[in-house]
Amino acid sequence: MRTKSAARAVPLPSHRNSVLSAIRKYKVMYALLFPALLYFAVFKYIPMAGIVIAFKNYNMALGLWDSPWVGLRNFKEFIQGVYFWDIMANTIIISLYKLLFGFSAPILLALLLNEVSVSWFKKAVQTVTYLPHFLSWVIVYGLLVALLAPGDGLVNHLLKDNGLQAVSFLTEPAWSRPLVILSEIWKDIGWGAILYLAALAGVDPSLYEAARMDGASKWRQLWHVTLPGIRGVIILMLILKLSHILDAGFDQIFMFANAFNKEKIDIIDTWVYREGLERLRVGLATAVGLFKAVIGFVLVLAANKLAKKFDGQIW
Repeated sequence: MRTKSAARAVPLPSHRNSVLSAIRKYKVMYALLFPALLYFAVFKYIPMAGIVIAFKNYNMALGLWDSPWVGLRNFKEFIQGVYFWDIMANTIIISLYKLLFGFSAPILLALLLNEVSVSWFKKAVQTVTYLPHFLSWVIVYGLLVALLAPGDGLVNHLLKDNGLQAVSFLTEPAWSRPLVILSEIWKDIGWGAILYLAALAGVDPSLYEAARMDGASKWRQLWHVTLPGIRGVIILMLILKLSHILDAGFDQIFMFANAFNKEKIDIIDTWVYREGLERLRVGLATAVGLFKAVIGFVLVLAANKLAKKFDGQIW
């Protein structure tokens, strides 16, 4: 009887003790992780306290906590504003075009490079295609001015030399969206292809050998071996893209927009820039940022649910 009661008296290890023991066991790993956690805490989570500005008529003289509460007035003012539907339409259209063409372009480039057997040529193409990623949009726009300027741009020189009318590519509203999409594809196609090339390197070569033995053509191998092999990466990147569906690229649009084409490419972020920094309507700008974040969060959850439904994996 004493033995049984003594056994009952032995305390079970608490959750706190197990956590401390895990930290001691993997202390090197946690030490390496700590700078990243500190970064996210300082620059991502602590600033979230500023979300309260979205519900206030923020006044710099009064400060964050003393500014008067206005409830949902900032959200109503944005949704009922004159420019709401125009900037929402521009943002969604540009984002969908970028998602449709810009998302698939790196996949296509990676699939093409994966078929190249000449090593030096493959590396040269990779280098040439991913170098533009490191250029700022200021430099990219400067290159476009040199190529497409209506007066002395290279393209317009060629058009006029062949008896054609010069085209004002940078100010014509009809050309504004195609230029935004094409320039983004040119800038980021090589960088995005790196991820898919890394995923393609992990596809089991024996699957291709088995497919060839079954008489599968290159197209069949692509459809039944290559694409399923990188499906997880494609779905993950799609989810990440959907979370930024309302961003549409502030830096790029800010450089490309002017008085002539603004009606076609003015997006939420550029509108927030004017309202928040130029007109100092910080409460309204914060409300729009929160509005975007909620929509992005909902889209990520929806995309994740679809991914689990069609792929059976949890991201």
